[in-house]
Amino acid sequence: MTTTGSTRRARWFTTSGADPNAGHQVFLFPHAGGTAPAYQAWGATLPSTMEVRTLQLPGRQERFDEQPFTDVEPLLDALQEAFEAELDGRPYVLFGHSFGGMLAYRLAVAAAWNGLPAPALLAVSSWAPGLGWAAELAQVATMSDDQLLDRVAQLGLLTEGTALDPATLASIMPAIRADFLAAGSLQEDGEPAPCPVAAYGGTSDPIVPPDALSVWAEHTTDFLGTTEFNAGHFHLFDHAAALQHSLERQVRKLRARV
Repeated sequence: MTTTGSTRRARWFTTSGADPNAGHQVFLFPHAGGTAPAYQAWGATLPSTMEVRTLQLPGRQERFDEQPFTDVEPLLDALQEAFEAELDGRPYVLFGHSFGGMLAYRLAVAAAWNGLPAPALLAVSSWAPGLGWAAELAQVATMSDDQLLDRVAQLGLLTEGTALDPATLASIMPAIRADFLAAGSLQEDGEPAPCPVAAYGGTSDPIVPPDALSVWAEHTTDFLGTTEFNAGHFHLFDHAAALQHSLERQVRKLRARV
């Protein structure tokens, strides 16, 4: 049976309801191991001028029976096809956190390569090109579940020493491990983002301090600067309202340029 465009869109991106009157489409890309429901509230709290669509990768929740990608190139190929099917001619914004920031950046680059309209804004949280994590991420293949959970806890997603029951471990570990491996497989090429870029970071982020995000100035001709929040790697959960307000403000300022 041939997979239709509507089926593909329903599987890769979730939305609380398409709003054809919204001025912008906003695509959200979760962190490694993340799921679409983690960002579900954004659709209700962002202004009505923004229609939110959130990525749901294979290997989690309703896509649990699908094998997660462990190599970034085939992942990006499949994601690009699904993403392009979502575009409807409206201006669009890409927002990604950590691993999701990498995916959002590479989709923006692919849009330029393929002659598609560039994003109105690429907003990236706790990720930037060339920060040299590949060696550490590649070690994930040899880590035990406990070691990998400890590393996730160090980033602030879990309380250190958290003990999970076997069923929960079996449901989350394949996606976490796969996403870390996919992130580590990225071959950096220094390609510039074809659009304005805004960066977001946590002041106590153990792997991406906000000053490291200034490297974005070398990867776009229109760097809008870094917004810092008093939090760690997952600052976007503690400061969701402020981050969303910043996104809206950036979009309004960019629209006023036209």
